[in-house]
Amino acid sequence: MSHVALEAELQARAEQPRTPCSREFEVVFHGWPQAEAQAPGRVNLLGEHTDYNDGFVLPVAIPQQTRVAMRRSGRSHFRLHAAELGSTVEFTLEERPSEHFASYVYGCLRLAREEGAEVPPLDIHVASEVPMGVGLSSSAALEVATLRCLRELLGMKIDDVRIAQLGQQAEIQYAGVRCGILDQMASSLAATDRALLLDTRSLERRTVPLPQGSSVLVLDSGVARTLATSGYNQRRAECEEAARLLGVRSLREVEHLEPIEALPDVPRRRARHVFTENARVLRAVACKDARDFGELMNASHASLRDDYEVSTPELDLLVDLLQKQAGVYGARLTGAGFGGACVALCDEQAVPQVAQEVLAQYRHKGHSGRLLVPAAP
Repeated sequence: MSHVALEAELQARAEQPRTPCSREFEVVFHGWPQAEAQAPGRVNLLGEHTDYNDGFVLPVAIPQQTRVAMRRSGRSHFRLHAAELGSTVEFTLEERPSEHFASYVYGCLRLAREEGAEVPPLDIHVASEVPMGVGLSSSAALEVATLRCLRELLGMKIDDVRIAQLGQQAEIQYAGVRCGILDQMASSLAATDRALLLDTRSLERRTVPLPQGSSVLVLDSGVARTLATSGYNQRRAECEEAARLLGVRSLREVEHLEPIEALPDVPRRRARHVFTENARVLRAVACKDARDFGELMNASHASLRDDYEVSTPELDLLVDLLQKQAGVYGARLTGAGFGGACVALCDEQAVPQVAQEVLAQYRHKGHSGRLLVPAAP
């Protein structure tokens, strides 16, 4: 780049409004980012543990975002700063960082290079409002925001679906979680005011309005979980064993419940959850009444608790307290389980009161929960 062109570029950047993300970048790296991007977390209303079984899911984006800013550094290595952790790590593409949080970004960088992009050493700043460890896909938001930022910086010719696919592969190959594509597709494509019906086998999708007069409430149980060290990968292996016993490539291909009921105990219960959960998603899409939708959510939680065995006593208590509220149509755990958050479909006018009363009752039982969606002031 010539001196004149460089001066013009610097002047253009100086005239741009300084976002909170770019100001934070400047504090850490003493310079101005060349690209910025963001992506939301998500909450899944129905369709839990169906995505890696080629099934149907129904997520909605949440308002909280993860923001990524980056610039070419001119150094021999990458520098990655995570604002919430107050930590900066350095690495190269040939040497994986030891810090787990950095593995998600590292995976995106490696996969961008495999897509044909020339990825130079970068300074990267990450700041996130998406709560971690509660089932709202903070990792997918990080992956999608990182890939969006790389697309802007490097001029990559990848669409939003390809970004989701690369984000999924980053999590599988570099973070050790054999996830389906639900989280990344929701972060890349979903909106906050409509649910996204996604067929994870074909990736066909369409938006679906929530029942009229309803609103989404998400509460944290206070029990954190880490997918890479939880039973998530075990559940996936159990589903694969059930599919093998049924002689199908994935549980999506099972058309009737009868052959599932003939399986041994554990594969039977895992497959039964997947089969009935797919049916619940498709029924929910046709729901016009919030109470009918809520009943499907209640049934989903019972299935996740009893057949899939991913709930905890704290999640069960929080769901029970929610389901007993007059302003709640239905409630269930959301995300992979083993801790994390619960989602409820509520009368939109009742959300503040429901959140206050349920969290007070939960604290009275000796637990510590918090409001996640809508975000507290």
